[in-house]
Amino acid sequence: MTKLLDQEYRFLHKSLNGWSRLLLLLAAVTVAAAVFFPLWKLHLVAPQYADGLDMVIYTYKLEGGGLNGNDLDEINLLNHYIGMKPIHQADFTEMQVLPFMFGVFFLLALRAAVFGEMKAVVDLFMLAAYFGMFSIGTFYFRLYSYGHNLDSTAPMPTQPFTPLIFGTQKIANFTQSSYPEMGTYLLWAFMAMLLAAIWFSRKGRALPTP
Repeated sequence: MTKLLDQEYRFLHKSLNGWSRLLLLLAAVTVAAAVFFPLWKLHLVAPQYADGLDMVIYTYKLEGGGLNGNDLDEINLLNHYIGMKPIHQADFTEMQVLPFMFGVFFLLALRAAVFGEMKAVVDLFMLAAYFGMFSIGTFYFRLYSYGHNLDSTAPMPTQPFTPLIFGTQKIANFTQSSYPEMGTYLLWAFMAMLLAAIWFSRKGRALPTP
């Protein structure tokens, strides 16, 4: 056990080489750019909506597709008929946190690149991974709540359902698709760069113990 702990200590205190530092700089730019791109898009198609209705999710806002973002109003109108509560940006309290967290990841990536210690990259990767899993879990719970807390007195009552996070499904006469957008791809690239930074410096020398 002592040997294992010593190996772990030495690994976490390895110095980062130039390639790892460059990857961390690129990772910082990538996560900062992700704020300005959509993270996810929900697309609804039905016979009466041949072009479909879109709802796009950013880190800081919900945006409807169509002219002047009217798709979101149309989606809320349809939700009213099946007894689902309206989708309002103000209800998504996590949007007050997401841009801040992306800023934290940006600063921590820069810090790791400057100080050049392995444990800073590992800590950042674990923090980002935990936050990502928590965000996906929160997103799923919110979709579940919207689809299961239906008004039984609605004009067109329907069975409770959970909109998909990823994939395509039929809901009544609608086909719902939900897929990641550029912001999420940039986040995945950010995580991949952190892993690559760890890999490239895995055989580096251990920093001297203070």
